[in-house]
Amino acid sequence: MPAGRFCFMVMPFGRKSSQADPGKGPAEIDCNALWDKAFFPLLTDLGYTAIRADQETGSLIVNQMLERLYFSDLVIADLTIPNGNVYYEIGVRHAACRSGCVLVAADWSKPLFDVAQMRALRYPLPNGDVDADSARAIQDALRPKIEAMKDGTSPVYELLPGYPGTVDARQAAGVRDQVDALAAFQAELRALRAMPLSLRKDGTKALVAKYPAGTAVHVVAVGLVRALVDVVDGSPGWQDVLAYIEALDPAVARDPWIREQRALALGKVGRPNDAIAELMALIDVAGDSSERQGLLGGRFAELMKSAEKAGRPTAEVAYFRSQAIAHYERGMVLDLNDFYPTSNLPRLYRLRGEAGDESRAQTALQVTSAACERAIARGSGDEWVRPTLLGVAFDLGDARKAEEAAEMVRREGTDAWKLKATLASLEMSLAQVADPSARDRLRAVLDDLRCQQ
Repeated sequence: MPAGRFCFMVMPFGRKSSQADPGKGPAEIDCNALWDKAFFPLLTDLGYTAIRADQETGSLIVNQMLERLYFSDLVIADLTIPNGNVYYEIGVRHAACRSGCVLVAADWSKPLFDVAQMRALRYPLPNGDVDADSARAIQDALRPKIEAMKDGTSPVYELLPGYPGTVDARQAAGVRDQVDALAAFQAELRALRAMPLSLRKDGTKALVAKYPAGTAVHVVAVGLVRALVDVVDGSPGWQDVLAYIEALDPAVARDPWIREQRALALGKVGRPNDAIAELMALIDVAGDSSERQGLLGGRFAELMKSAEKAGRPTAEVAYFRSQAIAHYERGMVLDLNDFYPTSNLPRLYRLRGEAGDESRAQTALQVTSAACERAIARGSGDEWVRPTLLGVAFDLGDARKAEEAAEMVRREGTDAWKLKATLASLEMSLAQVADPSARDRLRAVLDDLRCQQ
């Protein structure tokens, strides 16, 4: 084994949350034990002088880090925990050196999407404390593969022949053409968003015709899916969303956000079971999120309503309701700032009517209200903030707040308040208001909102 080789290990330090899905990996990882017991002995056995950054901070240390990333014979980056420093250092190495960067990760981890497209060596990590048996298993999994992968070409060098000094100028011209075309598309999209909803529908249809799904690059596809979702008006509109997504290039359609919209469209066109399967598969590949749990809750709520309408047994309706509640609750726990999952809980708690459900409904309403107020204070552009606040007023049985909101709808227009999509849920909330006086006032508000349509 050649002497004097130097390996720089890029990984977190100390005890860190693993961010693993429940039941898929340990809750925490002792990164120091992982280095001391597994990685350092392995790299030493492979003939490297191995170091890692540890707890150094400051501009001088940043300079040292950059030097080590450039001059090291080998850089190994552990992607087990999504960590900004690790991803930054991978990017520096890929840009600085043609080869010598090996990615590793625990077998249960889910690296961020962009890096997940690059090959990483997997190792077992059943417990975060890294005992002697775990350390040996990690070394056994990685030892025969590190040397084989270290000569792999950096994606930057692979994509840009001649980099860094003599990149083909024709390739730069091609990128310039792509950027110009994308800028033109985004200008059309901005103009479309400035139109009233009634005009956006025809404008969106024209843009979809101009940029066919089969040839759309990722950024164009995301923009047009957003535009299609924005102008949805019932099941036919969702069918248009679904048709566009399913005509995309498979590599583009694998984008997690596009898959979320596909699942939403499947539910809206009467295929909630297919939507649930899509969301569960997405969570397996890309990880959990409040948005995905909220979408799952919505699909089970659709199954609940369908079962009620079809006169299915009470136990079946109750099962779908409990599944909807469980997924919405999971979404609330994952992100208290995401008001979508939480806002759907109060009505479901009240439909269930178990002991403590009214208290749970009140808590969910307070969390939703606070999340919406935070979003407004931060200047969020989320178009569902206002309609959600209107729904909270009805769920609380607060006629005064609902009347104030109705006046704002009159001033700002029904498009800004997503009124057409909101009226049905307001009707459900109204049915759960116990106080007769408040119910009468809220009924008047609902009638007023319908007249504004």
